[in-house]
Amino acid sequence: MIGKCALTAFLATSNPERAKAFYATTLGLHLVDEDRFALVFDAAGVPLRIQKVSEVRPHPFTSLGWQVRGIRRVITGLVKKGVAFERYAFLEQDEWGVWLAPSGTSVAWFKDPDGHLLSVSENRTP
Repeated sequence: MIGKCALTAFLATSNPERAKAFYATTLGLHLVDEDRFALVFDAAGVPLRIQKVSEVRPHPFTSLGWQVRGIRRVITGLVKKGVAFERYAFLEQDEWGVWLAPSGTSVAWFKDPDGHLLSVSENRTP
């Protein structure tokens, strides 16, 4: 029924100015719209609507993830912009914070200013 319909991604922020700076300046997403309810960014053709709320309770698992090429280059660029990558005692991560999934996909996690867990991943190329 909706399998061929466009997707909109949602997150929330209790500090819209801080979220706007992070998603636009740090991550490089284009701000498409802002009103009293939300910030809307273009995430490679997918609208990312960050709702303005009074309180945020992020969940402990990944909220959004980006598929990238050159994961270590992307990590280096984000670290230079002040992003800290997460470390998990229950995963074997390399010095970059990258975990190699059983599928061969490389994954690293970081948080946005509201505590939402985000990821970058690079699929193994055949």
